Amino acid sequence: MALTGLQIYKLLPQTNCKECGYPTCLAFAMKLAAKQAELAACPYVTEESKTQLEAASAPPIRLVTVSSDSAKIEAGNETVLFRHEKTFYHKPGLFIRVRDTEGAEGIKAKVAEADAYTVDYVGIKLGVDGFAVEAASSDGAKFAEAVGAVRRASKKPLILIAGDAGAMADGAKAADGTRPLLHAADASNWQQMIEVAKTAKAALAVKAATLEALAGLTEEIKKAGFEDLVLDPAVRDYGASLTALTQIRRLALKKNFRALGYPVIAFPGEADGVDETVLAAQHIAKYAGFVVLESFDPATLYPLLVLRQNIYTDPQKPIQVQPGLYEINSPKADSPLMVTTNFSITYFAVNNEVEGSGWPAWLVVADAEGMSVLTAWAAGKFDADRIAKAVKTFGVEGKIDHRRLIIPGQVAVLSGELEESLPGWQIMVGPKEAVDIPGYLKVMWKS
Repeated sequence: MALTGLQIYKLLPQTNCKECGYPTCLAFAMKLAAKQAELAACPYVTEESKTQLEAASAPPIRLVTVSSDSAKIEAGNETVLFRHEKTFYHKPGLFIRVRDTEGAEGIKAKVAEADAYTVDYVGIKLGVDGFAVEAASSDGAKFAEAVGAVRRASKKPLILIAGDAGAMADGAKAADGTRPLLHAADASNWQQMIEVAKTAKAALAVKAATLEALAGLTEEIKKAGFEDLVLDPAVRDYGASLTALTQIRRLALKKNFRALGYPVIAFPGEADGVDETVLAAQHIAKYAGFVVLESFDPATLYPLLVLRQNIYTDPQKPIQVQPGLYEINSPKADSPLMVTTNFSITYFAVNNEVEGSGWPAWLVVADAEGMSVLTAWAAGKFDADRIAKAVKTFGVEGKIDHRRLIIPGQVAVLSGELEESLPGWQIMVGPKEAVDIPGYLKVMWKS
């Protein structure tokens, strides 16, 4: 039976040495109880305590890291089946697949294009996480050449795909200096594959046709002293993959079934008659840790990136921007002054409309704890006092030569209170929707 945080705390040395990475032993104990930390992080725990804490210390899904020179992808350490129960912690990595049969120059061009792709989504930079290189030729030298071509074009993490341990060793050697994920060990080659993984200091994917076989294989590999594993349940269509990935997650979280307590890798483009983008979206939601896409296409990649960002945003912490005074289109002292909340979508809706119109303007972003205008107003987080405080705190009066403030039309009721909180100011009620701001400024704002 799992121990509570206080029960775990009593078994720790209680020195508050901070060597585990947490400020106190109690904080570390709470993380252990939530299965978000490993007991090995504490250097002073006794052997007797280790025995008692073993069940409580290990996360139900092991954290696996794939890294390169400048980036890393982490999968695992999830604690809930549904995002609304708490949150999801580690976004599944999206990898683009290349094959060594495409030739070094073709690979470099394809990787360079995908590597350069980046989009700005409410102030967050989104893009491809890494590349999966397959030894389609079964030639170790050719595979190593392909891995080298990818590394010359990108510094992002790698997944190496080969069924032969010899070819995998050549590819892993070409990826020296990174920590790749090797795919895949199976019943026929797992002994050789774990030796390659140990030498390369890499994570290893394990593949089997049934969950029973998969669990048995991970147990054998664990007994051999290797635990940084990723699961491939070898299912590729909609229904079977949804069932398998959900069962793996449930068994790990609800039954504490260690043999399947690892992240999952998915290949949504491998099955005939399946829409890769739709299946990839399913995998992002339930419950892949790594998703390998067959090709790079911005038109399909963008919605997957946005979906992933929305699912893996903490529902208890709205996406927000830093409160402050923002400049749009190089405003001058006589430019319009507007106010909104620090909810990212609200801020970028206003900013994008004004920026696109060409109007120079000042935008005061008040701290509304990440809520939208109406939500913040209803919760008492966007009222006359907070708006007035923002105007004064951010030095607005020193930037403009007028005393006119445009408030969102949805909170027109605040205009009278604001005139009292900001004596000498004219409070103008703007439109309710951001899309109407340019037209409003054209008609209502006179320098």
